[in-house]
Amino acid sequence: MKAAHRIAVIGALGPLLAVALLGCGPAPWEDGSTPAPTGSASVIPTPVPNDMSSGATQRTLVAGAVTATVDYWSTLSMDKWTAEALKPVSLSMLTTIEPSDGQKVYLQRATMTVIPSSPTETLAALEPQVDAATVSPGYLVLSPYSYSQTFTVGPVPAEATYVTLQFTYDFLVQTTPTSSEYAKQTATDTVTVALAR
Repeated sequence: MKAAHRIAVIGALGPLLAVALLGCGPAPWEDGSTPAPTGSASVIPTPVPNDMSSGATQRTLVAGAVTATVDYWSTLSMDKWTAEALKPVSLSMLTTIEPSDGQKVYLQRATMTVIPSSPTETLAALEPQVDAATVSPGYLVLSPYSYSQTFTVGPVPAEATYVTLQFTYDFLVQTTPTSSEYAKQTATDTVTVALAR
């Protein structure tokens, strides 16, 4: 091949080689950069805690010398605890006292307040439900005598994802086994229940 012809061929290939070399470079995983995501990431909602995920729970509450063991359960399965449903909550309570000198423990009042909530806000509480003793000085709850009651969680706003059940128990404790004087003790409890969507 004549020299002039070789120069012409190289001159013709020069632009093609330049274009080919421009496309070369280190692989993305070698230069330390992170490839841009190809799609938008989905937001995973935070799971709602559920104290009654199994349908029941037990709590031990202490108020002064009184220790109360409270069992909570619902006859409505958790998958039917929707915002609009009527949701029963039953409870059973026994108490002990320490030191036990023969004095009795009475439940004067049990109150349940329902507070619905969404992931972003706490909604207005429902009207408190109160079971006040119809006998004086109250319902005897000292073991082996127990107290049982069923409250109902009414409909809540559709945006609510869980409800907080706030319980308050007011006890009267005899100061001595034969006394007609009583000391008041109050125990509180909070039970969180997720709502089915």
